[in-house]
Amino acid sequence: MKVVIAIINFIGNMNQWIGKILACGVIIIFLVVLKEVIGRYFFNHPTSWGNELTQMTFGVYVILSGGFVLNRGGHVNVDIIYSRFPLRTRAVLDVFSSVMFFLFVGMMLWYGWMLAWESISVLERSHSAWDPPLYPVKLMIPLGAVLILLEGIAKLFKDIIIAVTGEELVNYASGKGGAS
Repeated sequence: MKVVIAIINFIGNMNQWIGKILACGVIIIFLVVLKEVIGRYFFNHPTSWGNELTQMTFGVYVILSGGFVLNRGGHVNVDIIYSRFPLRTRAVLDVFSSVMFFLFVGMMLWYGWMLAWESISVLERSHSAWDPPLYPVKLMIPLGAVLILLEGIAKLFKDIIIAVTGEELVNYASGKGGAS
């Protein structure tokens, strides 16, 4: 049991760490957009790369933050009835509904890898005036899928433990602490 909890905590801590690093991406996006607005409207001199860099940075931010968001319980949930159930019942429901989660993440990983591999194999570029390589950004899709898959496995283990014991995991690495 201690090993499982250690794994759950490791995955949670890793996604928390990645999420904090990704938060810096928002600052990069803000600074690039600010520079672009000032350059365009005050000096009539927009860049050829500002918009594209913002889109690429935001894409990486979104795809890699899935595990962090799952860890924090931040994904969209319809829980009008679900939230009224006891902790153990919610955990049992989460174990059964995890099948759909794993199917979705499995498809995201499979098709994301195929998309990334195709992009890497031709060293795909954007064909814009700036023409940056796209394959590093597309490689983030399967990486993001792996991060959310690991967090989903950790959540499944956590839910199984809660379903069996009826007790919340206090040491679970999450901003919310315990069950989500």
